[in-house]
Amino acid sequence: MSENISEVIAGGAVLAAAVWFLVYAGQSSGLTRDSSSYDLKASFRSVEGITVGTDVKLAGVKIGTISSLDLNPTTYFADARLAIANNVLLPDDSAILISSEGLLGGNFVEVIPGGSPLNLEPGGEIEDTQGAVSLISLLIKFVGNGAQNAVGSNGTPAPETPAP
Repeated sequence: MSENISEVIAGGAVLAAAVWFLVYAGQSSGLTRDSSSYDLKASFRSVEGITVGTDVKLAGVKIGTISSLDLNPTTYFADARLAIANNVLLPDDSAILISSEGLLGGNFVEVIPGGSPLNLEPGGEIEDTQGAVSLISLLIKFVGNGAQNAVGSNGTPAPETPAP
């Protein structure tokens, strides 16, 4: 009889842990919606590096998350929905951009507040956007520009300039 009780207790503990994990996974992935936030929309040329659940930050402080990403079939831009905390009111001329936490860090969405006295309404759109900057394309430009400067226009090495 004591074996049955211990099996029931162990099974209950496993079931409780599974339920807790599902609730945590749903909240951290953005599947559940926090009722203390409002939605905003922004369209980006590229959302490379961000997904649903990516942090939205203002001055380095998390103020929301990305709640959905969809391709706009008319403009071919990526439409992002942001869930912003109710206690954060953003001016209607605010800008938004995809930033990186460093060379090895992940990406996040950064909000740069404007100076307008009017605030964005729930469901409003942030129109000033800047998409993700690809590190690979920057490196290619840098390396290509360095190689171009090292070789003259006729294919011979460029003359060295004296150091000041």
